[in-house]
Amino acid sequence: MAPIADTPKPPYYAVIFTSRRAEGDHGYEEMAARMVELASAQPGFLGIESAREKIGITVSYWADLDSIRAWKENAEHQEAQRMGREQWYESFRVRITKVEREYGL
Repeated sequence: MAPIADTPKPPYYAVIFTSRRAEGDHGYEEMAARMVELASAQPGFLGIESAREKIGITVSYWADLDSIRAWKENAEHQEAQRMGREQWYESFRVRITKVEREYGL
C-alpha cells in the first residue's frame, strides 16, 4: 500500500494529474519511477500520491508556484511530457490548486 504524503501545515500547492492511458507500456513504468525520483529531489517538493485503475490520478505537493514552474521546465520532465503526449496517454488534464486547509487521521 502506497503511503499518504506527509505534507506540512497549509498553505501549499497541489498539482493534480489525471490521465487515461493508451495501450502498451512503451517504457512508461520506468519513466514514471524516474519522474518520482527526480521530482523528489526538486527544491520545494513536498510529496506525492498516486492511484491507477481505468483513470490514473497523481497528486504532487509543492511549497510554492515557483517550485511547480521549475519542475515543469526540468529537461528530463519535459521529455516525459513529450512521450506522454505522443505515446502514453489517450487523454490527460493537469490542475494546479492551493491547499488552504487539511484534516485527517
